[in-house]
Amino acid sequence: MNTPTSRPAGAARPVLRWIGQHVRGFYSAVGLFLVGGIAMILLAGLLFAKVADDVMEGETQAFDDAVLLWMHERATPKLTGIALDVTALGAGTVVWLVVIVASVFLWSTRHRYSAALLWIAMIGAGLINSSLKAFFARPRPALFEWRAPYAGESSFPSGHSMGSAVAYLTLAYMVARLETSKGLRRFTYVVAAVIIVAVGISRMYLGVHYPSDVMAGWAMGVVWMTFCALAMEAIRYFRHRKPEVAEMEENLNGVPSGE
Repeated sequence: MNTPTSRPAGAARPVLRWIGQHVRGFYSAVGLFLVGGIAMILLAGLLFAKVADDVMEGETQAFDDAVLLWMHERATPKLTGIALDVTALGAGTVVWLVVIVASVFLWSTRHRYSAALLWIAMIGAGLINSSLKAFFARPRPALFEWRAPYAGESSFPSGHSMGSAVAYLTLAYMVARLETSKGLRRFTYVVAAVIIVAVGISRMYLGVHYPSDVMAGWAMGVVWMTFCALAMEAIRYFRHRKPEVAEMEENLNGVPSGE
């Protein structure tokens, strides 16, 4: 039977250990840990609301317009073709194909909770982004003709930026948990970060999002992905309390406990 001797990630470690010492049961321990995660999301939501208020009041408009116009002045047919290819990496069809393939792999290798968490992360990201777009209803940029197909009316926050952040960071996190080499774990995160940043830049270059839209999408994506990763850490740490969970995730502890 697995025991909670494996090393949980970073700042979560002392919290998980404290809960493990004071709370009995699998669901109670995981639930209490996630209460802290929810508090983190609420705090981030307040900060996001402040930034969003500045955006909607036009305080970022001069910066937003300047960046888009700078990109527009340097646009070329070749760059436009590259941007269209890159932006596709954040499109719903491509992202969900990646998620489906990853889910099949995770499920077939007995990482059932990981597969479920990946879907929860993506569905949650979609609901959050749609709700924020409907609430703020910020019109898309109209400084020049878009270089991308019709992208909808609401601009804030960027769905491509948030979706790619959640999808690729979550996948990088899961791959890193199974990789024993610290160098390869870092490389996985770097690749994910490069894709996420490239998608966001492509949305600005194509003229369909302001920089503040993209940065807001990144921020919300990272916060939501972090919450989902914390959920995985809690399940992983307390899995010994529920035999069927330990059996399902028997290979989740890919990182040696000594690292």
